[in-house]
Amino acid sequence: MKIPLDMVKELREQSGAAIMQCRNALIEAQGDIEKALQILKQKSLFRAEKISKRSTTQGLIETYVHAGGRIGAMIEVNCETDFVARTNEFKELAHHLAMQVAAMNPQFVSKEEVPAGSESELQTHCLLLQPDIKEPDRTVKEIITETIAKVGENIKVSRFARFELGELGSGK
Repeated sequence: MKIPLDMVKELREQSGAAIMQCRNALIEAQGDIEKALQILKQKSLFRAEKISKRSTTQGLIETYVHAGGRIGAMIEVNCETDFVARTNEFKELAHHLAMQVAAMNPQFVSKEEVPAGSESELQTHCLLLQPDIKEPDRTVKEIITETIAKVGENIKVSRFARFELGELGSGK
């Protein structure tokens, strides 16, 4: 089946996947862009699972201060290499995560950090399980997984701190 270049380009813009991956997904989906997106999503999740076991020793610390200067957040996001840490995709993810922390006030990075027997509502108190502030039908973990698939490296949130004027507290 011959796939027009403009379809490949459109799928690439929507998914962020490589040109050949888009072409192959369109062939597999017989030219249906929606099916091709689903195919790419499934392959990206599989790839991200394999990558997630690799160590993350590079990264960056990102800050976000909300307008008015009353709320701020600082987050450490790690990846495998300093090359990826300098990419726009990684920097945008780190900034987005800092905004998420400022807006949603999570208490823990993941459910593994929640103390046993705690009454914490996981979806509210765990950063990775929270609905994304820009796309509420997706979780923060799904946003990170998507970026892992794009950059080809493991990404982890190590810790964060949130500050609100007049409140005492500690970050994770």
